[in-house]
This record gives sequence, C-alpha cells and structure tokens, in this order.
Amino acid sequence: MAVLSAPDARPSRGGRPRDPSRDGVIRAAILRLLADVGYGALTMDAVASEAGVGKATIYRRWRTKEELVVDTVSDLNAAEAAATAAAEPADTGSLEGDLRVLLRSLVSLVNSPAGAATQALLSSMQHHPALAEAFRGGPVAVWRKAFDDMWARAEQRGEVQKGLSGSLIAEAIGAPIVQRWLVNGEPVDNAFADAVVDVVALPILRAGGAKV
Repeated sequence: MAVLSAPDARPSRGGRPRDPSRDGVIRAAILRLLADVGYGALTMDAVASEAGVGKATIYRRWRTKEELVVDTVSDLNAAEAAATAAAEPADTGSLEGDLRVLLRSLVSLVNSPAGAATQALLSSMQHHPALAEAFRGGPVAVWRKAFDDMWARAEQRGEVQKGLSGSLIAEAIGAPIVQRWLVNGEPVDNAFADAVVDVVALPILRAGGAKV
C-alpha cells in the first residue's frame, strides 16, 4: 500500500533548534483533541498541554492553529497505512483477497484516532479550504492510490477489464463502510468488511464480467 512520506523538516524560525522527535507526540495530541473537542474548540494551549510540551515548542513548528491542523491532516493516516502494509501483504494474488485486506485496512483506519479526528473535522472543512485540500492530498490520496494499485493488479491478472479505477462500481464497493461510519453510526468491524466483499463487491464485479 502506498504511504505518504512524512513532510520535510521546516527551517527553524529562530531560538533553540527544533526537536523532530516531538513531532509524533504533538500530532498524536492533536488527533486526540480533534476527536474530543473538534476543530473550533481546539487551541494551541490545549495542544501544548495534551502533548506535554511548552507553547514555544508548538509555535516553532506552526504559526497558527490552521497551519498546525493542515500539517497533521496531510499526514493523517500514514502511520496506520504503514502498520497495515507491514502486517499484511497488499498483493494476495487475487482480487477477492486484495479486497478483503484493503477493506479491513479501511476498518482499522475508521476505528483509529485518525478516523475519530476525521469525523470531527468534516464539518469544518467546508469553511476552511486549506483543511479540505489537505484531506484530499493526504488520507484520500493514500486510499485512492491503494485502490488504484489493487485494480491495476486485477487487470494484469485478467480478473477485470480496464477502466474500473475511479468508476462508479469502484466507488460503490467502499461506500457501505463510509455510510455506516459517517451516517449510520453503527459499528464498523472486520465482519462487516467481509460482508461487503461477499454481498456487494463480488456480485457487482461478476455482473460486470469480472472473473472473481
């Protein structure tokens, strides 16, 4: 699975040198606070307190709250994607197997701190274009690439015809997980992901001539 690389370290704005080892601690604190209080109530003071660092440490990295959150969102699910890629192979040798791995990975994401933070941010994105752009260029880009790679492998195996990537069929396969996560508020687990493969994905693909 493709994973976004961590952003390059920014040049220091003066004072003591920046300690890159604290970036992960600060970003984790931001995710927890976003899930707890949302974007509107998030403050730099709260981030510093939650991360156990001084405000100067925060301001050496980010000048404003929006800059802080945009930077975090840009790399929002890289850690989860990296952990999944290390634990399970992206290429199982079949489209059905790849679908199960990928949808289970999506389940892990929506149930992670990054997923909770995403839920909290959705209502703010329409008022903050920089947040929306960071989301499209971060988490959405990671998962689009993962699905595109899966369809490309299936084409090479002769399981599906070309053109599925980005199609309505492709969007329909992931939609039930997003629907349950963001709209229904019901539990999203691996059993549900497997049911989506069996009841939604495979029948739709077979109806379209896929050899799965």
